[in-house]
This record gives sequence, structure tokens and C-alpha cells, in this order.
Amino acid sequence: MALKKWSLITHISLFVIISLLMFFNSFETLDYRLQDSLYQDEGRTDSNIVIIGIDDESLEVMGRWPWPRDYHGELIRILMEGEPAAIGFDLILAEESSEIGDDDYLVSMAEEAGNAIFPIYGNFATSASRGTLDALSITRPFEDLDRVSMSGHINTLMDNDGIVRKTILFFEHQGERINSFSWELYRKFAHKHGMVALDVEDITLDPWERTTIRYTGRPTSIEMIPYYMVVTGEIPGEYFRDKIVLVGPTAIGLADDYYFTPMAPQIPMYGVEIHGNIIQQLIEGRFWNEIPFTGQVLIMLILAMAGYMSMKRFKPGLGLGILVGLGGIFVYGVKLASGGDRGYIMSFIYPLGLLATQYIAVLGEKFVIEQLEKKRVTDVFGKYVAPQIVGKILEEGEEGLHLGGTRRDISVLFVDIRGFTPLSESAEPEEVVSILNDYLTLCAQSIFKYGGTLDKYIGDAAMALYNAPLDLDNHQLRAVQTAWAMKEGAGPLQERLEKQFGKTVRFGVGIHTGPAIVGNIGADFRMDFTAIGDTVNTAARIESNSKPGQILISQEVYDKVKEFVEVTDLGRIQMKGKAQGFQIYQVNRLLETEDKGTEILSAPTGNE
Repeated sequence: MALKKWSLITHISLFVIISLLMFFNSFETLDYRLQDSLYQDEGRTDSNIVIIGIDDESLEVMGRWPWPRDYHGELIRILMEGEPAAIGFDLILAEESSEIGDDDYLVSMAEEAGNAIFPIYGNFATSASRGTLDALSITRPFEDLDRVSMSGHINTLMDNDGIVRKTILFFEHQGERINSFSWELYRKFAHKHGMVALDVEDITLDPWERTTIRYTGRPTSIEMIPYYMVVTGEIPGEYFRDKIVLVGPTAIGLADDYYFTPMAPQIPMYGVEIHGNIIQQLIEGRFWNEIPFTGQVLIMLILAMAGYMSMKRFKPGLGLGILVGLGGIFVYGVKLASGGDRGYIMSFIYPLGLLATQYIAVLGEKFVIEQLEKKRVTDVFGKYVAPQIVGKILEEGEEGLHLGGTRRDISVLFVDIRGFTPLSESAEPEEVVSILNDYLTLCAQSIFKYGGTLDKYIGDAAMALYNAPLDLDNHQLRAVQTAWAMKEGAGPLQERLEKQFGKTVRFGVGIHTGPAIVGNIGADFRMDFTAIGDTVNTAARIESNSKPGQILISQEVYDKVKEFVEVTDLGRIQMKGKAQGFQIYQVNRLLETEDKGTEILSAPTGNE
């Protein structure tokens, strides 16, 4: 119950921690990169958007930059022949030309066109609170040009990883609302084509009045025409009829007007191309609505509950499969929701991170449970079998340990302390307990030394099993070795009791081997690991016929150990429940290695 409580607390804590990380966007870069790969899809660029690039080829033909401004006036004049929807110059012309009269032709052509738009650039504080952005100052086109043309800001804000993902549709400066360069071009296009232009209120914006850019193409995907081909007449003005014409630098090194985008994070895209992508997004009315934080937390909670309930029920391998499955369902669902003109987007890294940490937590919980189970098995079986046998039970698990009752050949040893009752009458109760504990400790140590299982204590007697619960080679000999270790180990104890009380005690041992039922036997609420059957009863009766210090074995045991022991044939004795006499032998000594050329068995290892 305590484990379940702590498990629940752990998973709730994980959920709270991940939610806080999402609120503060602690893994912003990783999250954005994952969103880029899943949300941004390349599509077909709009043929109504054309870029006239101030490229390297144009610089070779028309000379070094900056060009005389009447070049731009001539470009406007040629474009006017095709009556384009709008002409946008992505060039900051904040100061008048140093050449007298150089601006006149540009100003007059811009005034005559009536749809030329020039950029404004806003300067902001290094940090801003949520809400409408307010520029500290702005840079406008020079006065005469600003008077006859329209303008819009070209400010581009990058995320912390240097990627442009959002656009500022407008900001304010001294109470004046300044729309974006792309927005003003879009409005001109909509008016030209009889479209109802969107209002800002129709677009879902983030707390800083930005919207996510749904890029259509990679760098250079929008049609680009070299500047010189238009002013030289190679491309007629008629070609640009009803189109949005963007004019901007596309030459290497001409300006630092290039950025990295989600479509190609390693390939720069010129600023004029980004404007083209934003304009196409506005024309098509394709926007993403970011799910509010509370909504994202709710989705993550549902995902977390499904993960918790599923992974807790299954093994780690299957749990990993469930983790991958839930993650896949989540990604597919959110990807599906992001489609359409007004799709919904949300964070990926935090919900997926929560699933992953849940899986790790479940693995940790299962490990703790496994260790507690090992401790439980150790506590239970450690009282009955040698530590190496406990280790093997834990190692092999259910495959090596069959509880609940199985038939198997075992050897059974019964040992009783002869003379204990007279001794207890002459000693204090505390001394009696101490003496009994010393003898029973010797019994247990001897049993464990040779791989036996201490089945139970019966007053001043003990019962041991060999070849149960795990297989044990030469288990008959191991039982005899155990009895002999008890006999030899009892010497110092006997001498101490003789000196202290004038009386002593000795072991009487009986050993038999044969089939028996071994397993957990008893009631549901109280069980003992033990063996039952005629083999057990026979071993007990052999022990009851043993004299103090005597080790008796049956014919079946003798047949298995006769090469290792020296015995006295005691013939057949009559035992309760046996119609015929029962053959027994007295073990006189174990034969040493030099006697038979065979090493006497020692304690088993965990690899047996």
C-alpha cells in the first residue's frame, strides 16, 4: 500500500515538474526544432508573388552598390506598365541622396504608382513584457519619399536558436500603429483583387502580438528575377500584372539581410523571401492557433494517466512498446490537428518527455519491488537454506523453483538431542535456552554448509531436506556429511556441559532417501515449505532408533554413499508401519581422499 502511495506521489510530482518546465519553456530550442520537423511542410509557392533580386549578376551589369536612386525610379516606371498589385522595396532609404536631384525621379515615380511600399525599422528595448510591442524609436524613409508612399515595418525577431519562426504583424510607436511590411503588401493585393482583407482580430496572436509563420517553400523557392533584366527591358512590365513585386538584396555580401528558417535550418533565406512567405500565408489565410497552456497541460495529463495505467500493468519490454505507441499516437494526433487553414499546434518535447520519465520511474519502481521481493525471499528462505541456495532461487526465479507441491527424490535428515530432558532439569531456564540455541545453531550451520534446507525445528529436534527446493547433486552424501559435521562439532559443546553440569547431550541422526511431495503446504494464510510422504516418515523412525552419538542411514542411502563411508551393518530392524524388517547401517566414519581417491563434497556454490 505504501509503495502504491509513493508511486502515485512520484508520478504526480513528475507531472508538476514537467508542467513547470513547459510553462517556462526551459527546453525551448529542442522543442522548437521538434515542432519544425513535424509542423512545417513544403508546398507550392504562389505565382502572384515575384522577387526582383539585387543579385550578383545585376551588380556586374549595373555597377557597384549603392546605385543611383533613379534606377529604382525607372524600375517603378517599368513595373507600372503592368499595373502590379503592389511594389515592396525591402531597402531602407532613411536619408536623402548626397547627389542633388538624385531622389527626385524615385519620389515622382513612387507618387505616380501609388502602391509602392517602403520599410520602417523599429528599435526596441532588450526585453519586453507580454502585450503590444512599443518601439523606442523608428527609422522611416526619408521625408519626401515617406510623404508620397506607404510604409510598413520589416523588423524580424529570431528565437534563441537563431531561427525565424514568427512575425510581428504590428507594433506601436508614440501611439501610432505601424503594420508590418508584409501586411501592407497583402492589403494592397487584396484590394486589387477584390478580396476582403483579414483583420488582425481574425488571426490568433501570441502574448507579444506575433503569429507563427507557415512557410511554403525553402530558400529560393519563390520566383526570382534579376534586377537588371527588368530595367533593361528583357522582362517587360506586363509580366508583373496584378502581382506583388518584392525588391530586395539577394547578392552574397551585399547586406546582412538573411536568416535561418525551419524549412532549412542550415541554409540562409533572404529577408525578402521571408516577406514573400508571410504574404502567401496571409493571402491563403493559413494560420496556426497555439493551444493555450492550460489546454496543453490537460492533454499532457490525459497522456500521463494513460501512460501510468498502461506501463504499470506490463513488463518493461511491453511497457517500452506502450511508451512508443502512446508517443506515436500523440504525435500523429497533434500533427493531424495542425493541418487545415486554421490548425492547432502545441509543444512536443514536454509531453513526450513526461512519457519517457514516467517509463524510467516505472522501471525504478519495478526495480524497488524486485529488490523488496528478493529481500522477502531472503528473509523467508534464508532461515531454511544456505545463502548460496537463496541466491540461486533469486537468480532462477520461477523456472528454478516450483512451489505448491511437486514430486521429487530427496534425502531427509532428522536429528534429535539425546539427554536434553535430564540436562534441562538441572539448569536454569535461561541456560536451557542458551544450550538449545547452541546445539540448534550447530545443526543449522552444518545443514547449510552442505547445501541442505532447514525444514523446521521440532522442540530439541530438527528436520533437513536435500535436493529441495533446488536440484542438488549427490544429495545423499551431502546429508551424511552434514550428520558427520554435527557429530564432530558437538565435541566442544559436550565438554563444556560435562564440566558445568556433570551431564552432557549427544546427537542422534537418521537419514533416508526417496520420493516425496515438496512445496508450500498449509492454509492460504499460513504455509510452510516442507516435504511429506513415506520417505519423511521413514527418516523420522530411523532417527528414533538411533542411540546418542549414532548416525543411522537406510539401505537406499548406503547404496549411494558406500564408496565414501565406513559403516557397521546393523541388520534389519522393525519399524512402525513396515511389515518387513528395515535394513539400516551405522556410519562410523567418512573416508578421506587418500582412502578412496575421491574428494569429499564441500559446500555447494551458487553455480551448481
